[in-house]
Amino acid sequence: MLKNFSRKLALLLLPFIGSLLIKLLYKTNKKVFHAPKSLSNENFIMACWHGELLMIPYAYLRYRKTPRVKLIISDHFDGTLIAKTLSYFGFGTIRGSSRRNAARALLQAIKALKEGFDLGITPDGPKGPRHEVADGIIVMAQKAEVKITLVEIKPSRYWQLNSWDKFVIPKPFGTITYYISELIDMKGLELEEARAVIKEGLLKHEN
Repeated sequence: MLKNFSRKLALLLLPFIGSLLIKLLYKTNKKVFHAPKSLSNENFIMACWHGELLMIPYAYLRYRKTPRVKLIISDHFDGTLIAKTLSYFGFGTIRGSSRRNAARALLQAIKALKEGFDLGITPDGPKGPRHEVADGIIVMAQKAEVKITLVEIKPSRYWQLNSWDKFVIPKPFGTITYYISELIDMKGLELEEARAVIKEGLLKHEN
């Protein structure tokens, strides 16, 4: 009972606090964007590594002033916290992962893309291995016939958690550099080739 109460309290408070923290960190850092001036009016998939997820809302909002996006978030409790936090930025969610409810999440994601939603995904989430691309993002892009943009987020000053994904939290008063790729077409690529393209694109500016 105490655990359930603690979780309910966490779900009530932490997402709101988390959204304020993200906004505060963004505002107290300089921002540098190496990015296309615009992306297609057609919908797309935006991908970043799980460890760089915290500041992804501002990469997306650079191109879509009115969000029409769903993010694939795990069914676990930490996924629920992330989903509720991102709801403060107008982002919807699809619950599931490569390890849990994978088929349902895949079908829902393809359906959302075909309905015109953008999609956000961490190709190595929710539990890794770190910086390894799962097949889901490729299958979604090819089945729904949409392109992918790859995002790297590199703060000059940061805390790094001792988690599987080495989760990065920018410190205030530094510089956050966004590297956002042009749209990449997965059409006709074999899985291994597509994985290599995505992985290379997301590691271009890795220290």
